Amino acid sequence: MNLDGFEARKADHLRLSMDPSMQAAGHSGFDLIHLFHDALPELDFKDISLHTKFWWFEAASPCFISSMTAGHQGGEALNIRLAKVASERRWPMGLGSQRRELQDPKAHEEWKRLRAAAPNALFFSNLGLSQLIETPLEKVKALIENLGSAAIIIHLNPLQEVLQPEGTPSFLGGIKALEKLCKISKVPVILKETGSGFSPATLLKIRKLKLGAVDVSGLGGTHWGRIEGGRANGTIFHAASQTFDHWGESTVASLLAAKSNWRRQKKRPELWASGGIRNGLDAAKAIAIGANKVGFAKPVLEAALSGEATLHAWMDRIEFELKIALFCTGSKDIAALQKETKWQKI
Repeated sequence: MNLDGFEARKADHLRLSMDPSMQAAGHSGFDLIHLFHDALPELDFKDISLHTKFWWFEAASPCFISSMTAGHQGGEALNIRLAKVASERRWPMGLGSQRRELQDPKAHEEWKRLRAAAPNALFFSNLGLSQLIETPLEKVKALIENLGSAAIIIHLNPLQEVLQPEGTPSFLGGIKALEKLCKISKVPVILKETGSGFSPATLLKIRKLKLGAVDVSGLGGTHWGRIEGGRANGTIFHAASQTFDHWGESTVASLLAAKSNWRRQKKRPELWASGGIRNGLDAAKAIAIGANKVGFAKPVLEAALSGEATLHAWMDRIEFELKIALFCTGSKDIAALQKETKWQKI
C-alpha cells in the first residue's frame, strides 16, 4: 500500500464529504414515516429519559458518532476533538478505517494519542471486509487492543471499492471471514454498510452470524460512490459513479428488512441505524421502526470542523429534539418508543 497515496485519499474523502452533491439527500425514507402525535401524553417533559446502554457502557442517549476519518494528518486532530466531546457527552464513537495500521507499524501511535486525550471514551475499531479477508486474525485483534476498543466494526463497501481507482473490490470469502472473527473476538462485532444499506437477500446471508450489532447505514446520507467519482474526474470511474449515484437500499427500507429478518430469533444482533439521519426527529423515527441505536456522521463532522463549542451545541439540539419526539408520542423513554405502535408509513 502506498502510504502517501493512502493519506491523500483519506484527505480527499474528508474534503468531499462536506460537498452537498455527495449526499443522497431525500432518499433515506424518513419522510415516509409518520409518528403519531399524543395530545395527552400523561408525562412531564422533565421526566423524559434518553438513557441507554451500549453493552456495559452507560450512555447519555442512543446516539453515537459514526465512523468517519483516520489515517491522515488532518484526521488525527479532528478525531481528538470528536473524542473529547464524545467522552464528555457520553456518546460512543466509531473510528475511521484502521487499515493503515496493518501496513505501517507506527500508525498505532495515533490511537495511543487519541486514547490519552479521551481516556474514558467508548471507541469502536473499524476495518473493511476486504482487509479482514486477507488479514490474520491476530493482527485484527491487535487493532482492537491498541485502541482499547469496546467493539469492532467491519464495514461493507462494494460500491465504493469498485468505483475507487485504488480500490480492493475483493469480497470472495467474506462470510467465512466474518464467521471466524465472530468466534474468536472478545468484543462485539458490528457489521456496517457505508451508505448503500442492506437488502433482504444480504440480511439472509448474515442471519446466523454471531454479530453484536448490524448498522444498516442506508442510502440517504453521504454516498461513497459519488465521493470516489468526485476524486476521479475525467475517468471511467467518474462516469460510472454518475450512473450509480442513487444506488442502494434506503435506511428505512434496510431497517424494516433487518427487523423482519430476525423477527423470530431469540438471540439476534442489535439493529443500528445510520445513513441520512440529520436531526432528532429522524433519530426518533429510526428508533420507533426498530433501531436500538442511531448514528450520525456528516452533521457531526460539519459541527466539529467549527470547533468544540459548535459540536456541543449540535449535540444539545439532537438530544432536545429526540426528547421532544418522545414527549409528543407519549413515550417516557427509548423502550416505550420501541415497544408500542407509535408510527405508520405514509
